Amino acid sequence: MAPSPVAVELLSPKEKNRLRKPVVEKMRRDRINSSIEQLKLLLEQEFARHQPNSKLEKADILEMAVSYLKHSKAFAAAAGPKSLHQDYSEGYSWCLQEAVQFLTLHAASDTQTKLLYHFQRPSAAPGAPTKEPQASAPTPAKANAAAHQPSCGLWRPW
Repeated sequence: MAPSPVAVELLSPKEKNRLRKPVVEKMRRDRINSSIEQLKLLLEQEFARHQPNSKLEKADILEMAVSYLKHSKAFAAAAGPKSLHQDYSEGYSWCLQEAVQFLTLHAASDTQTKLLYHFQRPSAAPGAPTKEPQASAPTPAKANAAAHQPSCGLWRPW
């Protein structure tokens, strides 16, 4: 039975710590168990591959997580370190390709054409390297040609 609030006020600091310690320890164990359960859920496929049909102990889960992280770190190191500038450039290039692809799927308008020309300029990415978008991204002329019928200058939906 928990002591009443009035009784707690009468206790010395040492006695208060003695009452508080089991509660704090239970909270700590609950946090540990919760984190181990989250690891188990995150690495579920890895566990199934290495130890199918076995009940996993907490130590097994932690060992597998460490092994997985070491493997992932080694794989990332083998791929080579990337600078922030390189990450930015790759992300910008990917975004540019997606935007160009989206714009070329729809009927060409003056605004779309201007955007496509803008995206094709090397200076479109401030602070990014001045290289042209990858060859898989169509140029505005190709985008317009794909959206047009061969015999007319500009395709209009109406």
